[in-house]
Amino acid sequence: MLKKDIQETIKKACPLMIRLAWHSAGTYDTKDGSGGSNGATMRHKLEASDDANNGLDIARKMLNPIKSKHGISYSDLWSLSGTMAIELMGGPSIEHVPGRIDKDETQCPANGRLPDGSLGAQHLRDIFYRMGFNDQEIVALSGAHTVGSCHKERSGFEGAWTTNPYVFDNQYFQNLLKYSWTLHDGQYESNGLIMLPTDMALLTDEGFKPYVEKYAKYPLIFFKDFEQAFHKLMMNGHPSKL
Repeated sequence: MLKKDIQETIKKACPLMIRLAWHSAGTYDTKDGSGGSNGATMRHKLEASDDANNGLDIARKMLNPIKSKHGISYSDLWSLSGTMAIELMGGPSIEHVPGRIDKDETQCPANGRLPDGSLGAQHLRDIFYRMGFNDQEIVALSGAHTVGSCHKERSGFEGAWTTNPYVFDNQYFQNLLKYSWTLHDGQYESNGLIMLPTDMALLTDEGFKPYVEKYAKYPLIFFKDFEQAFHKLMMNGHPSKL
């Protein structure tokens, strides 16, 4: 019944639910175990005010009735909704391990831990290495941009990465390689699509590009690697790992 209610709620907002789960977990720091998917601290003003989380109040509010009905923790609800959203759009099935608890505002991580789309390869490594990811996992997780789109009022960018922003596939990587991208107003554009500076860094960095080429050519390998990397992201900070 819980999953049915989630499915009915998120079916028209799947990319937004992935972003909620991603940004909730993406604050993790391997050095001290702070941040991560355990806690749902984005519901507090400090973390919600991080510019990277603009617009995610929409997703949180959509899920509130399910929280009230089923008594699930916010942090389990957000992570489960993200994994379900991926599968609903045709992506891989990702194991969801419950057991997260919700924390008060004193446990909010500092703002600035999430990726900034206007920066480059070194920034990506700084952010993802802090969470325990390697170059291959960075590229795999970046593949989440195969769904959804940017909104100027939220991120400062505008447009979609693919022609099917509600279908989870490997078109993001194919487009990176296929088109010639031109920088315009802080974002790269081609054929009515966009790429962010962090996306283009995957092409220009010699450590990242081989994985872009692999995932563009072999969608099943991308699905497998994304499944493993996203599961790891959702488990960062999970009580079972403490």
